[in-house]
Amino acid sequence: MRRPAFLLAAFAAGALALAPAIADARPGGGSSTGSRGSRTWSTPAPTQTAPGTARQMDRSMSEPARPGTPSAQPAPYGRQAPAPAGGLARSPFTAGLMGGLLGAGLGGLLFGGSLFGGINGVAGFLGFLLQIFIIVMLVRFALSWFRRRAGGPAYAGAGAPAGMARQAQTGTGGGYGAPRPAQGGGGGGAPAGQQIQLTPADFQAFENALKVVNDAWSRQDERLMRNVATPEMMQYFGGDLADLARRGWRNETRDTVLEKGDLAEAWREGGTDYATVAMRFSQIDVTRRISDGAVVEGDPNRRQTVTELWTFQREPGQPWQLSAIQQTG
Repeated sequence: MRRPAFLLAAFAAGALALAPAIADARPGGGSSTGSRGSRTWSTPAPTQTAPGTARQMDRSMSEPARPGTPSAQPAPYGRQAPAPAGGLARSPFTAGLMGGLLGAGLGGLLFGGSLFGGINGVAGFLGFLLQIFIIVMLVRFALSWFRRRAGGPAYAGAGAPAGMARQAQTGTGGGYGAPRPAQGGGGGGAPAGQQIQLTPADFQAFENALKVVNDAWSRQDERLMRNVATPEMMQYFGGDLADLARRGWRNETRDTVLEKGDLAEAWREGGTDYATVAMRFSQIDVTRRISDGAVVEGDPNRRQTVTELWTFQREPGQPWQLSAIQQTG
């Protein structure tokens, strides 16, 4: 009886360790990634599409602004800026660490120890499964609590704008909704940069980039993604694709449809235009094993709906490029 229980527990520990990496296989890795100029560490204004608080950046090459400093300075390529204090960064390292801790705890339980420090009353296979379930729920609760705390206070010196006017254009064929009354952000600080107005062509470019990125991701076509994404985002995309390949997986995000979208904020700083838009889109999101094409995660016959905040930047005379993806809630 002990050997089957050991094998089942080992399988459960492996599944727990790998589950976060599989579930976040879409572009951006399910994390908040990239840069938004001087507003990288501020919270985008809420919108009808994304009324909640956006998660702060987990991966960015922009340094957080210090108190009294109006803007964030870009960090050298290849170096990841630290996660904001008070939050738990959601990253492959964090997921692997949590999986390793869970596996170590389960191993100690299997080899004669107890997960609860010497309590031997929970015995037998059902009790063992109950302990695994309790640990999973505790870890999820802790992660949720840390994320809520990370999304609350604004980063020092970089609050979201209060009372900033926002517009949303209709008639673009992309599902962008009507404007919402302006609301204050989390920090109360004055926003850096000058507000700009967008046109229907701009919103059409955002929708097109959404589809191009996901289509190119499915085909692992980095050249095509490079046409609509900044070098920083391409570094993250390339690293995530390589990580999937090392695991023997391939993620497909296809048939992407923008269901609804609206503008959070648009501004200009140092000659560069920025726009952050909330987009709710549906798609087929499936992770397959490269060796035989077997489905590891997702359903090839069922669409999934995702809401994210995408930030685009545009140099004078150049097209918009994706510079950041942020998760909501």
